[in-house]
Amino acid sequence: MKLLRNLLFVNLTLIVIAGCTHKTPYTNRSQMIFVSQKEELALGEESYKQTLSESKVIVGTKDANRIKNIGSKIAKVANRNDFNWEFNLVQNDEMNAFCLPGGKVVVYTGILKAAHNDDQLATVISHEIAHALARHGAERMSASMVQQGLQVVGNLAIGAAAPQYQNLFNQTYGIGSQVGVMLPYGRIQETEADEIGIYLMYKAGYNVNEALKFWENMSEGKKEGSDFFSTHPSSTNRINDIQKVIVKLPKS
Repeated sequence: MKLLRNLLFVNLTLIVIAGCTHKTPYTNRSQMIFVSQKEELALGEESYKQTLSESKVIVGTKDANRIKNIGSKIAKVANRNDFNWEFNLVQNDEMNAFCLPGGKVVVYTGILKAAHNDDQLATVISHEIAHALARHGAERMSASMVQQGLQVVGNLAIGAAAPQYQNLFNQTYGIGSQVGVMLPYGRIQETEADEIGIYLMYKAGYNVNEALKFWENMSEGKKEGSDFFSTHPSSTNRINDIQKVIVKLPKS
């Protein structure tokens, strides 16, 4: 049993080391990713088709055309010729948008309540494209794989030494790893997507200061809580971080 635990730990360590060979664009942060780009693109394509099949896609309207035009400008500066870019407006009152691997962007009509002009809409689209460029989905999948692997190792160790505490370990580990690892991972990625998104907006010729106004619009009427139990930074922290990125941009 001890040999099995040691082998599992060594294998897990080697996998983690091997996975830490990726870098995010612009921010150059080291990433742990085990999912191949081919697998990631296939998953993105499948999810995109399913989303559109279950949604009311709006075509030909002023807003639908705006999203396609703004998205195309940002995609051009993103410089990913391997992405098959698509931009769709979907009828949904949620204030949300996302970009799946491969450049499949979906914007919900609800987000238009906070994005009052093209620059603010570019903030949304740039942010979501940034997630795809930085492979945040694949990174989170990889982190979950490690999280589950560590839980297996812990279960083997406790099951052999103190089986009466195994259920307690599972409950505590689930809470501890979620708050201590997975949620901060989400906040790091959100802040990073904000930063990369600002660079994309700037390169595409949009007014980056409107990003600050957009996030102010998003926070209107909402009570801010602590970042600790959230996958997203608070609007105040988010705006402060974006301001720091903006001041580093070249002055025209």
